[in-house]
Amino acid sequence: MIAVNPLDSASVLAAFGALGVLAVIFAESGLLVFGFFLPGDTLLFPAGVLCAGTTEQPARLALWQVLLCAAIGAVAGGQVGYLIGRHGGRALLAHTSSRRVKGAAARAEDLLARYGYGKALVIGRFVPLLRTVLHPVAGALGVPARPFTLWQTVGGVLWSQALVLAGFTLGASVPAVDDYLLLLVAAVVVLSMLPLLVEAHRRRRQRRAEPEPDGPAGSEGSEGAAEPEPRAEPERRDQSGHHDR
Repeated sequence: MIAVNPLDSASVLAAFGALGVLAVIFAESGLLVFGFFLPGDTLLFPAGVLCAGTTEQPARLALWQVLLCAAIGAVAGGQVGYLIGRHGGRALLAHTSSRRVKGAAARAEDLLARYGYGKALVIGRFVPLLRTVLHPVAGALGVPARPFTLWQTVGGVLWSQALVLAGFTLGASVPAVDDYLLLLVAAVVVLSMLPLLVEAHRRRRQRRAEPEPDGPAGSEGSEGAAEPEPRAEPERRDQSGHHDR
């Protein structure tokens, strides 16, 4: 019996093929803590590579099966995540002890408030960690079902198909590229983390640019700044007295 590590994309693909893609993407797209650490980008891209055959070696996976399973997993997982959010999602997020989950949930709520349903649900699909909590958060916030279903489907299909096809294109154009699959997975991890790094940098710059709130110390300082005016009055009286003389 083959031991399968669900956190290892190569292990999942070797054991289950396209069905493994469906199961992992489904869980990663909306099962909150259960799908938080599963591979998403790092599963779809290698799956696409394995769909590319050469004259020396046939394709290990069928492209149409991987594309179909990736799309179904992404869309169905998003819908289940939304239902989880609608029925107790806030309580589940409040009781989790994971800082990463809570931080991702806060970013998801901020994304929905800033960009609206459409843009947030499409953009969020391409951001690791965020896409796992985005759909439950949308359900917990009461996002209407129709626009949610529309835009999460658009985002899920774009994300899943783009990564599979990118892997397929690379596998078809570079001979024996699957020999460097681990390096490719590492590169995909780095690239997928870029949106998080950009967002963190933007938040730091925003915090630095914000003025410090006026507190009790600030109000005392403003009162102290008004003190030079009374001190200047005796000088003006002296000068005026000198002219009177």
